[in-house]
Amino acid sequence: MLTLSAYLGLFLSAFGAATLLPLQSEALLVALLLDGGYLLWVLLLVATCGNVLGSWINWLLGRSLERYRGRRWFPVSDARLQQAQGWYARYGRWSLLLSWLPIVGDPLTLVAGVMRETWWRFLLIVGLAKTGRYAVLAYLTLSLL
Repeated sequence: MLTLSAYLGLFLSAFGAATLLPLQSEALLVALLLDGGYLLWVLLLVATCGNVLGSWINWLLGRSLERYRGRRWFPVSDARLQQAQGWYARYGRWSLLLSWLPIVGDPLTLVAGVMRETWWRFLLIVGLAKTGRYAVLAYLTLSLL
């Protein structure tokens, strides 16, 4: 039961970290790796799935964000939104390979939704980026043992 709780906690941590919430999943992944009682491939799969799903929520929010533009309570100024859209239009979908980065990665997935990136390309590119990040983190953690 404790194993299931650890995997669930990692999933929720990774999910929350991919949304605009200020959470971290890397510390929990490292702790579970150092514990040694968990399967590496399952930890990577759970963390990646949670993180990609959280990014997909950002993408969905971005898809519906445009209709609220211009309202007083809208959290992003027109200038900032146009700047983000210009950046995405300039660098394209491959900029989603940077979705694993702190601070810029989460808003980038939101902008991809605003820019109407197709869902399957979004999930493929973001999935590659997030898997790569967790795999490198696991490799570095385990190689230091």
